[in-house]
Amino acid sequence: MKPRYSKELSLEALATLPDEAIDTSDIPELDDHFWQNARLVEPDRTEPVTLRVKKSVLDAFKAQGKGYQTRMNAVLESYIRATGTRS
Repeated sequence: MKPRYSKELSLEALATLPDEAIDTSDIPELDDHFWQNARLVEPDRTEPVTLRVKKSVLDAFKAQGKGYQTRMNAVLESYIRATGTRS
């Protein structure tokens, strides 16, 4: 029988467990019904573009450190979700 834990394990503790010590009994089997209803979901890839933005906007994002382009993309994505204009 696999051990039960009285509290949730940290990611570090979970990473050190051997696979056979992890209780997977509550995970349903992936049967034929699952695969018949499964659909492929492709990741939404990024595309390089040239974009003109105000210097003050660019400077503000850059001032937050590495990853400013990712943060700018996240702002644009949240706008699309909020306005429901996704294609």
